[in-house]
Amino acid sequence: MTRQEGLPAYIAVTASYWAFMLTDGALRMLVLLHFHSMGFSAVQLAYLFLLYEAAGMVTNLSAGWIAARFGLAATLYAGLGLQVGALLMLSQLDPAWQISLSVVFVMTVQGLSGAAKDLAKMSSKSAVKLLAPKEDGGLFRWVAVLTGSKNAVKGAGFLLGAVLLALTGFQAAVFSMAAVLSVVLAAVVFAMPPGLPGSRKDIKVSEILSKSRNVNWLSAARLFLFGARDVWFVVGIPVYFYAVLSDGSEEGNRTAFFLIGSFMALWIISYGAVQAAAPRLLGAARRSESQLTRAARKWALLLAVIPAVLSFALLMSDGPAPWLTALLTAGLLAFGAVFAINSSLHSYLILAYTQEDRVTMDVGFYYMANASGRLAGTFLSGLTCQFGGLAVCLGTAAIMALISALAAARLSSGARNEAQA
Repeated sequence: MTRQEGLPAYIAVTASYWAFMLTDGALRMLVLLHFHSMGFSAVQLAYLFLLYEAAGMVTNLSAGWIAARFGLAATLYAGLGLQVGALLMLSQLDPAWQISLSVVFVMTVQGLSGAAKDLAKMSSKSAVKLLAPKEDGGLFRWVAVLTGSKNAVKGAGFLLGAVLLALTGFQAAVFSMAAVLSVVLAAVVFAMPPGLPGSRKDIKVSEILSKSRNVNWLSAARLFLFGARDVWFVVGIPVYFYAVLSDGSEEGNRTAFFLIGSFMALWIISYGAVQAAAPRLLGAARRSESQLTRAARKWALLLAVIPAVLSFALLMSDGPAPWLTALLTAGLLAFGAVFAINSSLHSYLILAYTQEDRVTMDVGFYYMANASGRLAGTFLSGLTCQFGGLAVCLGTAAIMALISALAAARLSSGARNEAQA
């Protein structure tokens, strides 16, 4: 498919994915800060997101088959619609409920949101494989733009969520996001240009699991890569900064919300910018698939060094101090840049390794591993933060990044056909 033929559908898919991820980032920050201010512990906060990630695992494993069976447009619409439903449900949360009931309710709604996110993600990423031009590194460029811009928008969502919580309150914030996303859903349903593949009636459920050696090892590397991020990102760093920045007053809480949201937004936006620039930074247009596979091994190993250094600095310090906050901020931004290169390489390689006739299933399997890593990282973030603080969160991140590098080392550097078991 040429650039001119695939571009309108690519733009429509990207725009709808942007709208989804804006609400996804805002919702995560709203839930985290709202319930932390209510006195939830680090482990309880992690519980709120566990079903979100677990639902993502199940959704990704089945979404590839669903997309192949019913078409990519159908799964994209379903993802947007489920997110609207999740937001409307969350707007009904009653502050008078007992904590246990609130936790169960929010976990359930987050599970619905997790399924929605991965339906939208799988649809968008698979569409790139099918719509991108095949010449001059077009696949890497298009997937990098989609992924990088998505993360920049999600970062803006983190800031939006914190600002909405401070200015309008929890319920008004989620209801307004549901209204905006409903308008976006209606627009893409009525105005989606042609180009996305339709249904295949002959697809079998048994085809879900990948038989490609490279897809399987890349999925393992992806699992530990995202575990290495979320083990400090989900609970550890927001709770640490909240303790440092808030004085316990209502005004102090608002200030802490804004500063934490700003940092999270800056991190995600910077991460997205590096992702989008990854093809240029790596000189992808001049490098073969085998060379980019070898690059994935090197960048994964580099990633493990940064959280190890930060963990050591925390363990050696006497407590929060301006120099330590500055070091953490700079170090975690550096982690984000290296993480972005790793993530962008993975996003390209999964599309390069898979065949067009099973792209949705391989991408679904790969993002099932991605969700598994986020699930493990989310659980460990609450657990390690509760019992060892941010230093243990970051130490665990270093170990998980190292395991990701070991999995990436098993990737075959040969042609795609060599990846078949």
